[in-house]
This record gives sequence, structure tokens and C-alpha cells, in this order.
Amino acid sequence: MGFNRGPQEPVPEAETAVWTCTNESCSGWMRDAYSFDSHPKCPLCHSEMKKETRMLPVID
Repeated sequence: MGFNRGPQEPVPEAETAVWTCTNESCSGWMRDAYSFDSHPKCPLCHSEMKKETRMLPVID
């Protein structure tokens, strides 16, 4: 059973640099700030990744 605790505070979002998998059948991605390599491999399928930007929730 769910309880309504009133209106939720909106989560702030910002344009964030991410690495996205180039393999069309894989949906892997990671934030650039959490990557250890300058050109990482996909942790799911080990394909190449390319840099993109996405609107994501801000992490402090």
C-alpha cells in the first residue's frame, strides 16, 4: 500500500557529460566524472564508447 506524503520536491537536473556505448544492442552508459579512463570500454559488452551529454539529476 502506498502513502501520499504530499508534494515531492523537484529534483534538480543539469546537462552532464556521459560516455555512451556504440553497440546498438547495448544500452550502457556512465557519467564522465566517474570514468577512470580517457576512452573507456563499455562495462557491459566491452565495445567502444562515445561522449555525449544528457540531462541527469545532480549528484553532490
